[in-house]
Amino acid sequence: MEQSKMTQVFGISPEEFKESILIDVRAEIKSLAQNFQPITPPEYLTRQETATILKVSLVTLSDWNKKKILNPYRLGNLIRYKRSEIEQALISINPKKA
Repeated sequence: MEQSKMTQVFGISPEEFKESILIDVRAEIKSLAQNFQPITPPEYLTRQETATILKVSLVTLSDWNKKKILNPYRLGNLIRYKRSEIEQALISINPKKA
């Protein structure tokens, strides 16, 4: 058996109750909008762009691929690298010293 619940509000008109709810909803939406961080799509770089950023040759870049230092992504003949993974590789290679 389903039990139905009923809430009664005394001392406030339906319009005042509606306006009170709207004020709270607007405040919550405003709070969410201020804290909203859009998801940025990953940025993919070419081999040449990656080599330029890391200041290495394309041969070194290929060597690092074989050694699994970098993780290349392939689409047909195209090879790309995620910028975030390049930055992470630099951080893991050079950990901060205390």
